[in-house]
Amino acid sequence: MPEMRDLYQETILDHNKKPRNFRAMENATRKLEGFNPLCGDRLTIYLHIVSDRIEDISFEGNGCAISKSSASLMTTAIKGKTLAEAETLFNQFHAMVTTPLNQTPDVAQLGKLAVFSGVREFPARIKCAILPWHTLHAAIENKQELVTTE
Repeated sequence: MPEMRDLYQETILDHNKKPRNFRAMENATRKLEGFNPLCGDRLTIYLHIVSDRIEDISFEGNGCAISKSSASLMTTAIKGKTLAEAETLFNQFHAMVTTPLNQTPDVAQLGKLAVFSGVREFPARIKCAILPWHTLHAAIENKQELVTTE
C-alpha cells in the first residue's frame, strides 16, 4: 500500500509544519494537559463546550510530528461535534491505530484520520498518535489530572 504510506507521510509533514487550531483558547470551558514520557510529547487541549457541543477546540504544546499532526487533524475533525460524537470518534480512532497488523482496521467513518492507520507499522509511535485523543477523552469526562500514555 505505497499510496497510503505516501499519504500518511505527506499528511504528517503538512500538519506538523502548519498545525490547524494551534493556539491557546482564552474562553475554554475545559483545559487539560497530556504527556507522553516515552518521547517527551506534551500538549494542552482546550475545549469550548456549549450545550453538549464542542463549539471550539484547540491545542498547544511541543511534540513529535506524529503527535502534533494527530492533534491538528483531531481538532479539525472534532470541532462542532457533540460530546457523544467526539467520544465515538475517539473510540473509532483508538480501535484503528491499535488493530493488529495482520487485520484490516475499520476506517470507513474516519475520513482524513484514516491516514493514521499507517502508525500501526511503528508500535512505539502509536502512543504519540493517541496522546491528543486520550487527552481529549479525559477533558470530555471533565477530568482534572495530567493525562499520560503510561
